[in-house]
Amino acid sequence: MGEINASNNLTKTKKAVFASAGSPYFSTVLTLMGAIVILSNIGASKGVSFGPIITDGGFFLFPMAYILGDVISEVYGLKAARRSIILTFALAFFAVFSFWIMIHLPSAEFYDGQEALERTLGPIWQIVLASACGFLVGQFANSWVLVKLKERTGERGLIGRLIGSSGVGEFLDTLIFCAIAAPVIGISDAPNFINYVVVGFVYKTAVEIILVPVTSLVIRWFKKREPGYIQAANAS
Repeated sequence: MGEINASNNLTKTKKAVFASAGSPYFSTVLTLMGAIVILSNIGASKGVSFGPIITDGGFFLFPMAYILGDVISEVYGLKAARRSIILTFALAFFAVFSFWIMIHLPSAEFYDGQEALERTLGPIWQIVLASACGFLVGQFANSWVLVKLKERTGERGLIGRLIGSSGVGEFLDTLIFCAIAAPVIGISDAPNFINYVVVGFVYKTAVEIILVPVTSLVIRWFKKREPGYIQAANAS
């Protein structure tokens, strides 16, 4: 009965409302976001090709970070989104620093994987620089567009603002990331670079658009169960 009343209140709410970022729900989403970004940075150090399509090994992970970013922006607002972006940014560089220490620790006599470790994790700092710069600009743009659209429409138009904000954020993210990461994974000519940018943008945006119904369901789930959001909606 409580969920039905909460749902009705959310539907009737015309102005933009946001929950406090102090709940366990927010912490869970933030943790998942940080883990996905770190894993996608490791995967991005591998160049991948499917016939004429060129991408990197983190291609299937990174769109998930944007989906979680949409959840944070929609439910918790721009201030919480900035906090999550900056924290994820810091975690990515902490991971690089940890990898650097791992590489430079003296190897045991029985360990024969040093060369493979250096080859795999050595270039990561450049990938992280590319990813972090792209993520920083793209996620800020994504969150800003989404929140500003919500301030105009309230609870209405969720799907439209998810699609619109994703397009802006993914374009900026992909362009910046590819410009820095391309030489690291071996892309050195203009045609392959353009391919890399276009494929990355189209793929990431398409994944987000395809998953918009899922993202919407997740957001609505959070809104119905996040006490701070329900309280804000009731007070509006």
